Amino acid sequence: MNGIMTNQRKTNSLGISNDLHRSFVAWSLVIVLQLAAPCAAAETNLEPLKCDPALVLGSESCAKCHENEVRQWKQTPHCQTFETLHRKPEAKAITKRLGLSTVKRNDTCVKCHYTQQQKGSRVRVVDGVSCESCHGASKNWTPLHNDYGGPNVTKQMESAEHRQQRREASIAAGMNNPTNLYLIARQCLACHTTPDEQLVNVGGHQPGSPDFELVRWSQGMVRHNFLRTNGTSNATATPAELRVMYVVGVMADLEASLRATSKATKKAPFGTASAQRAAGLKRKLYEIQQLIEDPNVQQAMDAALMAPLKLNQQDVLASAAESVGKAAFAFAQSADGNDLAALDSLLPDTSKYK
Repeated sequence: MNGIMTNQRKTNSLGISNDLHRSFVAWSLVIVLQLAAPCAAAETNLEPLKCDPALVLGSESCAKCHENEVRQWKQTPHCQTFETLHRKPEAKAITKRLGLSTVKRNDTCVKCHYTQQQKGSRVRVVDGVSCESCHGASKNWTPLHNDYGGPNVTKQMESAEHRQQRREASIAAGMNNPTNLYLIARQCLACHTTPDEQLVNVGGHQPGSPDFELVRWSQGMVRHNFLRTNGTSNATATPAELRVMYVVGVMADLEASLRATSKATKKAPFGTASAQRAAGLKRKLYEIQQLIEDPNVQQAMDAALMAPLKLNQQDVLASAAESVGKAAFAFAQSADGNDLAALDSLLPDTSKYK
């Protein structure tokens, strides 16, 4: 086999018990990186939701009801990139190598670093990574999201049945509602895996955030859980929530990494990094499954096993990614974190939160 063997040599560092080691070695043979001859990337419609400029209302609209959340967001790089990114020498160098104009005026940079809004025939950048970057362009779902059961019904008066109907209707209208963590996680990973071969191989952009992990990256400065305390404080997630979040994060990352790998057309930094990332996440998922034996995790793992990380496998990789995503959604929908205490040793310490 022609490829990078580092992932296979790392298998013994996972601390897997002796009776499981042999099966893991056989399993890990499937994930060795084997980048071979170029092949056109398969088309897929299973990408995270795009932020349609025509449907963007802007962060000011969100602040009308979520003032504390927006105030917290303004302290983060997600917001501040609007004023800082285009001034950075490395950003200017990347755009120059790609033959692009300024950072704020090309789709390659804008799709991950900014939010666009359309007014009339004009489309312009209005924010950095904003509320709608993560939760979806809100024009269609805001009226549903704000309706608690009638013109005179407040949030405190809303029935549990109506709340469930409101959430489902908002999601159907394009909202990424955090009641299912996968919907948010897939938005994060759509950018934090940098699924753009030219951007990495030609532009010299970093191939994803190598240390991204959903719990660590979402529970630090970007955390904005004010709803559960009626705006009085930025609540921390419970241990049960963190356990579910950790698993969903690994599965969503694996899905996105498989998609990125499927887009590689040559053995170069982008394809190599994407495949190595996917291989590492397969090992993480294996470790998780040994601890909790969950049917949705097993479904994701089975799908990943059928996807060799090499070129000429675009359709197989895209199909595996779809299956992993469906399993992640189902897990986020049904898992009870109170039953997942076995995962606590895998969770990052709060001192490591980003």
